Amino acid sequence: MHIGYQPLWRTLKERRMRKEDLRLAAGLTTNMIANMGKGKHISMDTLTKICETLDCGILDVIELVRDEEQTHESD
Repeated sequence: MHIGYQPLWRTLKERRMRKEDLRLAAGLTTNMIANMGKGKHISMDTLTKICETLDCGILDVIELVRDEEQTHESD
């Protein structure tokens, strides 16, 4: 399994925000935003900043995604 950021992108879309808006409001670096776009891990501190900035819960930002290989192995 890995962390996915689809809930964050949906939350931003619902609020009519761009990634750049989030970056500026939460004080994030462009690298943090780029890493999320690539599905890479970010720190818990960064997740907390995002949740505080958007006034939302963690499930509005991340989700656990089952890896393709694991799905096929269990079939």
